Amino acid sequence: MEDLESCRLCEWRCGADRLRGERGVCRVGRAEVAATMCSGTLASYIVTLLGCCYRCLHCNAYRISQYPDPGWHYVGHVPAAVLVADARERIAAYRGPRIRTLGFTGGDPIIHLPYMEEVAAEVKRQGLDLGIGLSTGGFSTEAAMERIVGLCRTITLEIKAWSDPVHRALTGAPVGPVLRNAEYLVREGRDRIRVFRTVVIPGMTDKEVGRIAAFIASLDPGVPYRLIGFRPNNVLYYHPGPSREQMEHLCSVCRDAGLEDVAWSGYYPEAVPDEIAARAARLTGAYGGDRAAALTAAYAAACGCPTHPRDCGACPLRDRCPATLREPWRGR
Repeated sequence: MEDLESCRLCEWRCGADRLRGERGVCRVGRAEVAATMCSGTLASYIVTLLGCCYRCLHCNAYRISQYPDPGWHYVGHVPAAVLVADARERIAAYRGPRIRTLGFTGGDPIIHLPYMEEVAAEVKRQGLDLGIGLSTGGFSTEAAMERIVGLCRTITLEIKAWSDPVHRALTGAPVGPVLRNAEYLVREGRDRIRVFRTVVIPGMTDKEVGRIAAFIASLDPGVPYRLIGFRPNNVLYYHPGPSREQMEHLCSVCRDAGLEDVAWSGYYPEAVPDEIAARAARLTGAYGGDRAAALTAAYAAACGCPTHPRDCGACPLRDRCPATLREPWRGR
């Protein structure tokens, strides 16, 4: 953990002694865990770490990324051996798809690179067949990025904006190091790239997408690029998200820029989806002709809720309720 004695893991290069309580831009000391989970979607045991080197206005995990300032309390520091032992136990009990990686997210885990390396060593010591995964905004130093590429089996890199003014306004940080690290990752770690991605914020990052796509295509047109529709959140709570049409259009822009693998998820609907309206029509009788109740219940039915009128007390799925365990990013 000597890296934390004079920390220069991210491009702020604060030099803070995080082991003695000094705080750099990230505001955190040694690695602390917010939560862990098995993700069938990602085939990964996800470890969410607290703290971030950014101050993103749109962050949907700001209580985690801006820790400790929001005042929420989480799991805290978990020794690497304990974390891996817990992962082993929970993966063994998991009944979903095979877990292939132990993936770090946040916040931004790059500020906890020594801990990730410690966990990777412990994974090997305990004999788990797991690679290390990372989701990052890419604001690391060159030296840290080299270590990250050597450490990880899969890397998701988020390029939040292309132009420096927009990137600074959104994150509080310059974009140059991110683009430099994206280029390094394609050059030195192409097989480790899961996806590059950008959150589409109308009026802010939507016009950046074409330039980001052209940049990625100039490095390797086969790099997967994912557009994520912004959902009103944090400082931008009252800012609108993109429409389905805008997301489809931006995918076309990316393909025209030369990218071969582009997809999107998430949009901000301006009307009730046709599927929901159709379900509501079918459920009206179950709710005594009450159209408001039928429309409301249609969203639960679309997730797989089987009892209508809804009756959680008698539901055979109450121990694995699909309406409360719905992950919205799994569908459009």
